[in-house]
Amino acid sequence: MKLIATNRKAQHQYEIFDKFEAGLVLTGTEVKSLRAGRASISDAFVRVEGGEAFVYNMHIPEYSHGGVFNHEPTRVRKLLLHRREIDKIAGAISRKGYTCVPLRLYFKGGWAKLEIALARGKRKIDKRQEIKKREEERRLRRTIGGRVKV
Repeated sequence: MKLIATNRKAQHQYEIFDKFEAGLVLTGTEVKSLRAGRASISDAFVRVEGGEAFVYNMHIPEYSHGGVFNHEPTRVRKLLLHRREIDKIAGAISRKGYTCVPLRLYFKGGWAKLEIALARGKRKIDKRQEIKKREEERRLRRTIGGRVKV
């Protein structure tokens, strides 16, 4: 598995529930640009429309040697999922407060895959508690000497 991009903000901003691995419908220049390790999924999100899942705002820069065959960097891309996975995502998104966010973009066996997750936005107090817990663990490790894993 070759990792291309991660969405680090998602772990902080959302409470993650279910994860899915989705294939992507891509053009040739998009695949070449991904193989060069160039992509951004930090602002991306997933919508279900007409029984199909699509990812929006995923930025794959133009391929440097693409010429006239280059792609649009932020075009809407179709996700390849099983019907029951799409139904589960659509049902969760229709409920209040749930969304579907991409977590990682990677190559697996030569195919580009996008790991997406059902998530719910964290409140400000939840984020503060998470930061407080992390600082406490760090302080504890420092006082013990780094020998104990918490």
